[in-house]
Amino acid sequence: MEIRDSNGAGRLSLRTQTLVAFTAVYLIWGSTYLAIRFAIQTLPPFLMAGVRFVIAGACVYVWLRARGTPRPTLRQWISTAITGALLLFTGNGAVVWAEQRVTSSVVALLLATTPSWMVLLDWLRPGGARPDRMTIIGLLLGLAGIVLLIGPSNLASSAQIDLVGAIVVIFAALSWAAGSIYGRHADLPKSPFLSTGMQMLSGGALLLIASVFSGDWTRLHIEAISWQSVTAFVYLILFGSFMAFSAYVWLLKHAPASRVSTYAYVNPVVAVFLGWALANEPITPQTLLAAAVIIGAVVVIITFQKPVAH
Repeated sequence: MEIRDSNGAGRLSLRTQTLVAFTAVYLIWGSTYLAIRFAIQTLPPFLMAGVRFVIAGACVYVWLRARGTPRPTLRQWISTAITGALLLFTGNGAVVWAEQRVTSSVVALLLATTPSWMVLLDWLRPGGARPDRMTIIGLLLGLAGIVLLIGPSNLASSAQIDLVGAIVVIFAALSWAAGSIYGRHADLPKSPFLSTGMQMLSGGALLLIASVFSGDWTRLHIEAISWQSVTAFVYLILFGSFMAFSAYVWLLKHAPASRVSTYAYVNPVVAVFLGWALANEPITPQTLLAAAVIIGAVVVIITFQKPVAH
């Protein structure tokens, strides 16, 4: 199967588009753990996230409408607002807030529950797909790899894990899963990129409202903002929002939910290797073994997941 690009100037195979989209979601989102951490060092969390998504969403929406993309209907605005609220307001917003209280490694482990939530919610919805045995094995194998990556002994000895922060991350994983499943079947614009822009506008607006009620504006001190935070903020807009989130929204319409959710297994591996490259963190044999288990889980899910009709 082949489809034309947005200008109709050439043909890109669905396989190639899928490969590019998965690469963006796997690698770029794996780096956003570190970028968010740097950004919120001197930028209030909800305010940073809200401005990020409003800027990215406005640019995408205005650009596509100027190029002749059809105006979305009121029903499509409502659907994208719901999706944006689940994915970005309560999903990403909760993660950004929790990273003030929970370490990135624990956040990555807790977010690894997202694939399980997605498969469960997709099964429970009317007409949902029941996971087969190999898909369940792949999901469990991925979770085992994440636990091995973080280190059960480290988790057991970490009395400093903030319970409230951990609960918020679990809620974020559930919200993200719900938004992903809802977005697959909602009345969204035919253009996945227009849908992306509308979701970012909606989610970003809600985050800005949250920043008012949380007092983020009173904690914003321009003179204290570091260049590291600014660089991370720009990176989150250009790569985390424009590229990776757009790729994720496109994948939700073109790949099974359990296959798309494998990003939750790969992202922590990427985060660990970035920590080694940028922060001189050691890579142990346990890390390499965990990476092998996680990639093996991805292979199992992709190989044995039954394709769905679109």
